[in-house]
Amino acid sequence: MVENNPFLSKEFSGVWMKHFGESQEIESPNFINPVKFIRHPKLPVKQNIGSTLTKGIGYQKSKPEKMEINGTYLLYDIPSYFNNETAESKKIGFLSTKQYPGYLIELTAFANYQEYLQKTFSKSSRYKLNKYKKRLEECFDIRYQMIWGTVEIEAYDKIFDTFKNLLEKRFDDKEVYNNNLDPKEWNFYKEVVYPLLLEKKAGLFVIYDEETPIGITLNYFSDTIIFDAITVFDIDYAKFHLGSVTIMKILEWGWEHHFKIFDFSKGHYEYKTRWATQKYDFEYHIYYDRDSIKSKMLANCIQQFYQLKQQLRDRKLNERLHKLTYVLKKNKKLKEKTFDYSFSNLESEIIPDHLEELNPKKLVNKHLKTIAFDFLYLNNECMKNLRIYKSDQNEIDYLLIGNQRQIGVKINNH
Repeated sequence: MVENNPFLSKEFSGVWMKHFGESQEIESPNFINPVKFIRHPKLPVKQNIGSTLTKGIGYQKSKPEKMEINGTYLLYDIPSYFNNETAESKKIGFLSTKQYPGYLIELTAFANYQEYLQKTFSKSSRYKLNKYKKRLEECFDIRYQMIWGTVEIEAYDKIFDTFKNLLEKRFDDKEVYNNNLDPKEWNFYKEVVYPLLLEKKAGLFVIYDEETPIGITLNYFSDTIIFDAITVFDIDYAKFHLGSVTIMKILEWGWEHHFKIFDFSKGHYEYKTRWATQKYDFEYHIYYDRDSIKSKMLANCIQQFYQLKQQLRDRKLNERLHKLTYVLKKNKKLKEKTFDYSFSNLESEIIPDHLEELNPKKLVNKHLKTIAFDFLYLNNECMKNLRIYKSDQNEIDYLLIGNQRQIGVKINNH
């Protein structure tokens, strides 16, 4: 069993009960430990504390003189690599159903980050990954920080508010509903992470451009595992592949601090298949009373329900549902993509003395910010040297000038 699983800690369980199980009676059955249960809000069963908001719980079989069960018990999100010993017996029935796939990196299989990179990626892929990080650091004033163990509450609140703003910006752009942003769920995350962070059971990895967070990742920690929970980056920096840079830096940190596993957690994404060394399954475990027809039928119905749900998920119906949910919750139609632009090489250098200059750090037009960042990336220019001007020519709308070159920009609105 995983030692010091953060999702079974008193800090996590206490805050979860405050938000989702207040006034409910907690039950500790004698056939497994240390998982505790409360009544399910919709089904006539008992569910584990933490429900679906953990990134993986484990348990072990208890060994009392007589194992007893009273009703039907549902445990969410059991990673198959935890190798839990089930508590099935003549009295206690057991069912399971696979849900989401999971992915992880076995850090102990490699001496360090460089060896992992060498053995996992091709030469061209390693070049690209190093290029992303190098280009980001050349174009902006970048620093990295794992907030872990100590932080003032005022600084924590500020970072978490930025975390939320970046998530909203990201998923508004994707036009997809993100359940993490549900007010009740988000309030839980904000309250639970701080005490866990102080105990080094959670951490916030932050990428800063000067003093502005542009990438934030929530991680949880057991003694040996880094659980990657929620990651977001400022979409204005998309050209710079902040997602890949984040993974690289957290992995380096993980080897430095002697962790054994980096767990990408539940859900299939193409990038996970590229980075992971092992795929596993998240399972739901169901225990029931073999002597009760009602408990046995209920357990089988729950198993079949979640098997059907996974089949629909395999057909990507959940993605369509998230799109629809976004539209309904935001009460608006999906927007049309109307923005396009092109760079124009200039026949001769333009002296911009007579042109209106714009502050690159205070651009009101979000599209212009994207254009500016593309210019930095493509031309290996630095943000502190960038100057932007409104053009007075018909051929171009803006003039961008860096240390090495100047270029025109034409915006095409459809």
